[in-house]
Formats: sequence, C-alpha cells, structure tokens
Amino acid sequence: MQSLKVGMASLFVESHKAMSVQSPERPRRSSVSTLHSPLPSPQASEKGEGAGEEDEGKNQHTLLGHPTGTTLRNPPLYGGLEAGGTKFVCAVGTGPDDLRAVARFPTTTPQETIHRALDFFREQRDRLGGALCAIGIASFGPVDLNPASPTFGYITSTPKPGWQNVDLAGEIRRGLNLPVGFDTDVNGAALAEGLWGAARGLDTFIYLTVGTGIGGGGMVSGRLIHGLLHPEMGHIRIPHNWQADPFEGCCPYHGDCLEGLACGPAIAARWGAPPEDLPPDHPAWALEAHYLALALANFICTLSPQRIILGGGVMKQLHLFPRIRAEVTQLLNGYIQAPPILDEEQRQAYIIPPALGAQAGVLGAIALARQAAEPSAG
Repeated sequence: MQSLKVGMASLFVESHKAMSVQSPERPRRSSVSTLHSPLPSPQASEKGEGAGEEDEGKNQHTLLGHPTGTTLRNPPLYGGLEAGGTKFVCAVGTGPDDLRAVARFPTTTPQETIHRALDFFREQRDRLGGALCAIGIASFGPVDLNPASPTFGYITSTPKPGWQNVDLAGEIRRGLNLPVGFDTDVNGAALAEGLWGAARGLDTFIYLTVGTGIGGGGMVSGRLIHGLLHPEMGHIRIPHNWQADPFEGCCPYHGDCLEGLACGPAIAARWGAPPEDLPPDHPAWALEAHYLALALANFICTLSPQRIILGGGVMKQLHLFPRIRAEVTQLLNGYIQAPPILDEEQRQAYIIPPALGAQAGVLGAIALARQAAEPSAG
C-alpha cells in the first residue's frame, strides 16, 4: 500500500489557492416542474390541514425571528423541503435573509419521514396564520420531472432501500393542499446559488456536489437543465488508470464511474479512513483532484459553463480547489481559449465553493416554491 500511495502521489501536480467570488446581478427566472392544488381558505389554513452534509442524523427544530429592521407586512411565505438520502431539511421563509423556521431530521422510512415534514409545515402554517402559499421540494434521486408522466414527482430508481417509486411530491401536495415545485436537490442548489449566491448574474453554470454521492445540476441560458430525465453528472465515465489506482469503484450500477471513484465513501474504502481524517498532503487528494478535473473538463467542453461551483462534504477540503484548477487547465491544453481557463487570477473565480454553504439545498427548495406560487412568471 505504501508503494501504491507513493506511486499515486507522483502522478499528479498541486497548484494555487482557492477563492470565492460573486457577481452582483440576478439570473433570469428558470423553469420549474409544478403540482397544483386549490389554495386553502384562510379558515382552513387556521385549522391546519417536507452539491449540505452537516449535522447528519440529528433532530433539530429552530424557530427564527424576522430579520431586524425589516418592515414587510404580511409577506407571502414559502416552504422549502430539501429531501436528502441521509436527512430532510424543512424551512419556511422567503430567502437567505428571511428564514422563519428550520427543522432537520433523519431520513428513515418514507411514511415516517414524509409525515414529519408534513407536521412541520402544518405547524408553521398555523403559527404564521396561514401565510404559507407554496412548497418547493429539492430531492435526491433519480426523480421523475416530466409533468406528463403518471409518476411525475416520484423518487424512482434510487438505491436507497425503501424509497424506490415513492410519490414524494404528491404526498406533500395532498397533505398540505398547496402548489408544489419539484426538482432534484442539485438543481435546487444551483437555482439558489443563481438567485442569491456564487452564480448571481450568470445564466449558464453548473453546481456539482461531492459527498456521500456525486450529483450535478445547473442552468443553461437561464433555465434549469431538464430533458430526457435530469442531469446525472456523477455517473459519467472517466479514464481509470487501473495500474495507478486498482480500486474497482463503489457505484452499485457502474462500479468505476465518477461517483464510484471519487465520492466520500470511495475515498474511505480506497484508503481505509474517512476523508476528513486524511491530511492535506495525503496522496488521496492528488488522485481526487485528478478525477474531479477529468469530469470538469468534460462538462466545460459540453455545457460551456460560465462558472463551476463545487459543494458537498468532500469539497470542504479547500486545498482541493487549486489542485483541480491546475489540472483542468492542463487537461484542456489550451484548446478552450477563455480567460477563466487560461488566466491564473480569473481561474480562481471560475471553479469555486458555494456561497450559500449547507443552506443551498433548502434555499433552492424555497426558490422552487416561489416559482410554483407564480407559474405564469416561469
């Protein structure tokens, strides 16, 4: 193993320091898949009838006051549900500066977890006097985003036990009698970063999360990426040098796809320790940067993003960013003649961490709810 580590370390090159930059404008409104029900009457509402990784497995429920100094009177409020494979995060508010309540709880069975999300939103609707006007869901997947499909709003072929073919969006819509916006967790995070975070002012960018799995979403020409299904950026195939890295990969579908080689569990299985326990000079990180750079070079050539945002638990290792930037430039080899690729200073603002951190997912869900409440503006 020691010779393997040394061999890997010699294959890769380290580079410069990471840096996060935001631009001031806001992107055009994106499309969103929506389920609608009639809005409840005020009387019915009063009677009361859900790429972040932190605090996994903990039960948390926080009430937050309205931001000091604001003078909004009875603003419309939105519910956001970030449905993760490890935990659900529920929130009520209007955006990053106005979250009225947040709850986190583990993802257990579909019945128990969805019931807890519904209880949270019912409680908040009662507490807020019926001001809740729509729910957005940013969900782990794969999911069905085709409004014409009989399984629209379902979590479909997920490897998570017990969650295959679960009608998540339908259960929330029926339980609350509110419009529901629905998309993937990574598309939701991308939407939030576009509205409030690291991609403000851009209309074409991607958000890749690297953690327990690898997932990607983003916008092209101001619209979230949909199509045949939705992006599955974590499952692209990348070159795998079996001599340098004999690890076979951990994806149950593809073995050594990007996720199978570079997600957090792959790092832990390959090196015998969780990523957070590995020091910055460990050979694991040169290999990780290489695999992620291979993926980003493909995305740059196919989607031509104006910026790439890398989030998730693994990317808390900020020393990865300069390594990845340097490898991407080397892999593209001068073919992409754009300053964010060629100029060292601009490169630091091209591949960056998320500005919203662990809140990107649930804030994306709130953004989906805002769009669901005003479908004519989509």
